[in-house]
Amino acid sequence: MKKFCFAIVAIAILAVGCANRAPSLTAITVEDFSDILGREWRLLEVHVNDTFGRTILFDRNTLMQEGDGDIFTMKFDEEMVSGTAAPNLYSGPFTLGEGNSLSIGMMRSTLMATLFEPERLPEHEFFGYMTNVHEWQFVDGRLVLLSKTEDDRDVEMIFGL
Repeated sequence: MKKFCFAIVAIAILAVGCANRAPSLTAITVEDFSDILGREWRLLEVHVNDTFGRTILFDRNTLMQEGDGDIFTMKFDEEMVSGTAAPNLYSGPFTLGEGNSLSIGMMRSTLMATLFEPERLPEHEFFGYMTNVHEWQFVDGRLVLLSKTEDDRDVEMIFGL
């Protein structure tokens, strides 16, 4: 009986603790890029716009169903952006410009062999999109990086917490 009561109390404490989590970024206002710094962002979707409309190249929900949700993360600090691609760790410098302009420099990464890579978003394409970023936006609680493909099509990389 004591074990049963202890289990009930432990579950209640866990439930209260989960309910009182720190608020996510969607609950606060992002007024400038400093509100983006120091948070780990996860790539949610990648959209490429072309003459036929908007194509979704990457969708984290599909990735989670396939059982690999620990790839394509990003974190900005004062001078660098870093994270996990698929599967390599990466980092690179970034520069803020006027308004919402953002430039990310050449990425460097580890050289681990790829066992799993999303078919429609190979790691090298992710790095290419990152180095072609020209603007950031914060829309509906999500960080959106605007970029270009090598053939000048518009790319939206949407990140969430």
